[in-house]
Amino acid sequence: MKVLIVKTSSMGDVLHTLPALTDAVMRYPDIQFDWVVEENFVEIPRWHHAVKRVIPVAIRRWRKNWLAKSVRQQRAVFRAQLQQQEYDAVIDAQGLLKSAFLITRLASGVSHGYDWKSAREPIASLFYDCRYSVNKQLHAVERIRQLFADSLHYSKPTIVGDYGIAAYFSPPALAKENDPYIIFFHATTRDEKHWPESHWRQLITAVAAKGLTVKLPWGTNLEHQRALRLAAGFKHVEVLPKLSLDKLAQQIVAAKAVVSVDTGLSHLTAALSKPNITLYGPTDPGLIAGYGEAQQAIVSADGNMATIKPNEIYQRLVLIIDNK
Repeated sequence: MKVLIVKTSSMGDVLHTLPALTDAVMRYPDIQFDWVVEENFVEIPRWHHAVKRVIPVAIRRWRKNWLAKSVRQQRAVFRAQLQQQEYDAVIDAQGLLKSAFLITRLASGVSHGYDWKSAREPIASLFYDCRYSVNKQLHAVERIRQLFADSLHYSKPTIVGDYGIAAYFSPPALAKENDPYIIFFHATTRDEKHWPESHWRQLITAVAAKGLTVKLPWGTNLEHQRALRLAAGFKHVEVLPKLSLDKLAQQIVAAKAVVSVDTGLSHLTAALSKPNITLYGPTDPGLIAGYGEAQQAIVSADGNMATIKPNEIYQRLVLIIDNK
């Protein structure tokens, strides 16, 4: 069976789709998936053994200059790639008008997606051949697992979903018992979702007593500058070089634990089954919190990130580290 997945973004949403693939492989061992995903996240689908081909799309970039000649040429190349294969099923797990109109309706095969009441943007459902009612009160991972089960005609497994990517990452040579480390994901998309730098530095000071190195990743110049400020004056803090998702995942696999703000990298940590403490302020983790083992969500009582105190996070972190 050959299936096309349309789940383009964001990082967390793409990662949330992986357990559904594992479910489908349990029912159909020979199933193969192609996957349309935003160009920034093409590494993620390749981690799952059932994905044969990844088709990059660049809607986020194209929409800035949609009618430019170069963009029109890139869109034509994408469409040709999309239509190379006839699929047994096309599953649109995005549930948005842009994915349904620009991708799903152009693919060759019977299309499946959420019905009017289940889709994030109800009008998207008009572009699907088969539509399914999926409870909006389920966790995002469980909603996608149910959509795949309905689309491919099997019962959704009752066990906790398996992201199915652990085998991609070999036992890490990075981890050395004499140099244990933790990772702090300090960067996110909105200012109000950041934890104060003074709080990070208090936590960094506290963990020195545990003999742990703190690693600080970054992705943009602003994030790099923040990482340098957080690390200033500390011998046990390492500002990492800019890393691909593959390389960053290897760092996560070898870490003792992670502390993160609300970011896609928190979901990557969950997908790799690494203990993680995620801090939430103005956003409610609700049905999109880290899915998997050893995931803790710390939610500010008043929506202000500064209310979450470093000592509380340190105490939780110590429990994780001492129990490993």
